[in-house]
Amino acid sequence: MKPYRIAVLPGDGIGPEIVREAVKVLGVVAERTGVRFDLHEGLVGGGAYDRFGTPLPDETMQLALASDAVLLGAVGGPKWESLDYSVRPERGLLGLRSGLGLYANLRPVVVFEDLIDASPLKPDVVRGIDLMIVRELLGDAYFGKPRGVRIENGLRIGINTMVYTEEEIRRIAKTAFDLAQTRRKKLLSVDKANVLEMTELWRDVVTEVGRDYPEVELRHMYVDNCAMQLIRNPGQFDVIVTTNMFGDILSDEASMLTGSLGMIPSASLGAKTAMYEPSHGSAPDIAGKGIANPLATILSVAMMLRHSFDRTAEADQIEKAVRMVLKEGFRTEDISQAGARIVGTTEMGDLVVERLRAFSG
Repeated sequence: MKPYRIAVLPGDGIGPEIVREAVKVLGVVAERTGVRFDLHEGLVGGGAYDRFGTPLPDETMQLALASDAVLLGAVGGPKWESLDYSVRPERGLLGLRSGLGLYANLRPVVVFEDLIDASPLKPDVVRGIDLMIVRELLGDAYFGKPRGVRIENGLRIGINTMVYTEEEIRRIAKTAFDLAQTRRKKLLSVDKANVLEMTELWRDVVTEVGRDYPEVELRHMYVDNCAMQLIRNPGQFDVIVTTNMFGDILSDEASMLTGSLGMIPSASLGAKTAMYEPSHGSAPDIAGKGIANPLATILSVAMMLRHSFDRTAEADQIEKAVRMVLKEGFRTEDISQAGARIVGTTEMGDLVVERLRAFSG
């Protein structure tokens, strides 16, 4: 069997700690299935800048391009905030997305029953939440031109351009409709078509694509209303598709329905290679303390097995192992509850590995 080639990019802050636990989980999958994972590590973000003077060295980009999937930790931190914008760690992340053609970010938001008290919302509001946010990744103000800060009439002005082509919208819409077909067949498209012409086109094209999916219920909603509804009545949502900027904001808001970003995995899909990463940041304030939550990264590995390698059974087992550990009362500090058994990063990874071995024999 041909091995799956994975680029492992731990990144900065807690990145190396949480990626280490996810790699352990991949090792268990390899043990029990005979599948080979060919892992190659590279530098990205602040650590890459410190060594090479760039947040995305050519060798890292080539490694990613030659891989079937990329496992990323996190990038950034206060150490590099004074750098020029063009070489900050986050530019490495954007460069990976652009270079790999990663146009669709999938962020599942699932409220685990055993963590329901960790949510800042009432249990009856969040119980049973299982939604997917599909965020377009390669357009909007993040990549649009012109951009930058310049002087006009003696004053500084900042410019970013929100732009989408019809084909970019059509591509992400099709991804979202295809995903909705595998779930509850409900798709919400989020825009601001009442004031932004770009998103007026977005709404028109999504509607056109929807005609090819008559079995999927399509609704449209303005982004400000969606932000409110995610708090008021999140259970109404199944799949949400939206622009790069709106998706960036709404997905972080939605993640707090679960009580912690430390529980939210993500997948960024392209035509060939996909990238998998936790939704949280590098958390430099707790880096090296052994207390970071690795579960979002471990769940990202489950997404990798499902979306890149078509190993649905193994993905399901990883998710089941995580649920078992939580049900048994184990918690990292970010999701701690009264009466819980608090464990560190390594121990949480070991617990998932043990449960995975126990029922996957």
